[in-house]
Amino acid sequence: MTVPVTVQTVRPRTLAAVRRTVAPGEVGAAWEPAVGKVWDFIRSQPGLWTDGHNIFVYHHPDQPDELILCDFGVEVTRPFEPVGEVCAVETPGGEAAMAVHYGPYTRLNEAYSAIDAWMAANRRESAGHSWEIYGDPTPDPARTETTVVHLLKQEPPGAEPPGAA
Repeated sequence: MTVPVTVQTVRPRTLAAVRRTVAPGEVGAAWEPAVGKVWDFIRSQPGLWTDGHNIFVYHHPDQPDELILCDFGVEVTRPFEPVGEVCAVETPGGEAAMAVHYGPYTRLNEAYSAIDAWMAANRRESAGHSWEIYGDPTPDPARTETTVVHLLKQEPPGAEPPGAA
C-alpha cells in the first residue's frame, strides 16, 4: 500500500520532553522510560496538558550510523522551567513533508520510506529533523494513527519549483 505524502507549513509545538541520545534501531527501547518521566511531571503540573499527543522529535545525525538525538515528549500548553530531566522544547516550524501511517508501529518505516521517495522524486532535501505525532490509542492496531513529519530544507530564493520548465 502506498502512503500518500503531503506538504504543509507546520508551526512549532511546545513539548515537555526528556532528551536521549540513542543508537539507530534502539529507539524502541528508549522511548517508554523517557515518556514515563514526562507523564509523571505533567501530572504534577495542573493545566500544563489538555489534550496534546506524544510527539517524538529526531535530530538527524550527519552520518547514518551515528547516534540520534531524540526528544521524547508530550505536547503541552505552554513553556515551563526544566525540572530534573524534563524540559520544554519545540518542534521545528517550516515547510514539511507529512505522511499519516495507519497500523502497527512496526510498520512505521512505510511512512518514512514514502517521504524519502517523495523527496527524491521532487528534488527536496531534509532539513535534518523529523518527528512522529502519535494518535490516541485504539484497541485495533490496524486503526492506530501516527503522523510522520519531515522538515524540508528551504528552497533558495528564485529557485524553480520541481517540475517547472
